[in-house]
Amino acid sequence: MRTYIDLFLTFAKVGVTTFGGGYAMLPILEREVVENKKWATTGELSDYFAIGQCTPGIIAVNTATFIGSKQKGILGAVFATLGLACPGIIIISLLAAGLSHFNEMSAVGHAFNGLRAAICVLIINAVIKLGKSSLKDAFSLFLFLAVLAAALFFKISPALLVLSCGFLGLLVGLFKGRRSASSSSGVSGESGAENAAQEAKKL
Repeated sequence: MRTYIDLFLTFAKVGVTTFGGGYAMLPILEREVVENKKWATTGELSDYFAIGQCTPGIIAVNTATFIGSKQKGILGAVFATLGLACPGIIIISLLAAGLSHFNEMSAVGHAFNGLRAAICVLIINAVIKLGKSSLKDAFSLFLFLAVLAAALFFKISPALLVLSCGFLGLLVGLFKGRRSASSSSGVSGESGAENAAQEAKKL
């Protein structure tokens, strides 16, 4: 039961301390899940982000669901998801009555301008950390630049970009696997021929 409570409180902390939407939660998720709780590695978190981008719903909520499921199955996923969602639901419910007056306050607008600037820094920091762990070869760097160009200059669905990169990665992995297998069989054949030649000389 302690693990369920820990999941709920950890993701509630993420939900209550994050402003600016799902992407703004990503660096906070990385700090809590990877650095503090050790529930996932940076590479696993990158995979959760990619899958969460392709599935319906908010990417941060989907990521919380995946991590909760990894820790404690379906019930863990429920606790983690509720933990992330509850703070926002409670705060919005409290603000709903005076929302129009709240939005008209100039001080609130200035405060959110400052928050957005800080959020941009946090997201960039998370992208740099994920990039260091994910962009390990020329192919992944090429995909990164291609997706960046497609996202900046063309109106392509993020889900389509993620799925396309996954498919290309699968093809490249299969090609490398076959190439390695062919090289191994070739080396084995050469070794067998050399052994046979040595045996013939002995005779």
